[in-house]
Amino acid sequence: MTENTIILSLDNLSKSFPQRGLVLDGLSLEVNEGDALAFMGPSGSGKTTLMNIIGLLDKPDTGEIIFKGRAISGFSGDESSGYRSRNIGFVFQDHLLLPYLTIIENIFLPLIAASHSKEELEERKDHLMGLMKKAGIDTLAEKYPFQISGGEAQRAALVRALANKPSILLADEPTGSLDNANASLMGDLMLEMNGKFGTTLIVATHSYELAKRMTHLFRLENGKLNRSL
Repeated sequence: MTENTIILSLDNLSKSFPQRGLVLDGLSLEVNEGDALAFMGPSGSGKTTLMNIIGLLDKPDTGEIIFKGRAISGFSGDESSGYRSRNIGFVFQDHLLLPYLTIIENIFLPLIAASHSKEELEERKDHLMGLMKKAGIDTLAEKYPFQISGGEAQRAALVRALANKPSILLADEPTGSLDNANASLMGDLMLEMNGKFGTTLIVATHSYELAKRMTHLFRLENGKLNRSL
């Protein structure tokens, strides 16, 4: 990884909604490879909207998103899906594990959608098994989501998000439904992935305890990001 290599640029993004009005107002940001940053702000401030735009789940009204030097805002649906599957991992407040699949089936699911050679697939599976052990959920592989705790399910969701070794992990309120102990563990795991693999970590959170552990902290206010640290 080259030091201070920009992986993501947000240039003058704006986004509004009929019921909420202007949510993002000419917002700009540069993110370096391997950064760990947090967005804070009250409910309705636009944190989830910003995360969805970075992940191409939504489009800005104006402005540009540049990923590894390439403008991607105008991607088609198929191009956006390819960008997400190759480059982005998502973790949400709700784990969104499929109830009819076992934990290991849920975790391996992203591998099915990606094109891997047989050798790559085996390597990814070994990688995920190692992450499951590190997350303390390797013994839960054959259980179903309803049979494990909320903290365990959220750790499984984190491992699933790392299945295709994404360049960027987007975590939207990843500890919002967890108690303090499990929230701390989730923070540990995300930062370990950031440090060990150089995965760029972008977290939207209400939790100052989690946000202050990141190397960069921003507050989203009046549609703009203001650096807090």
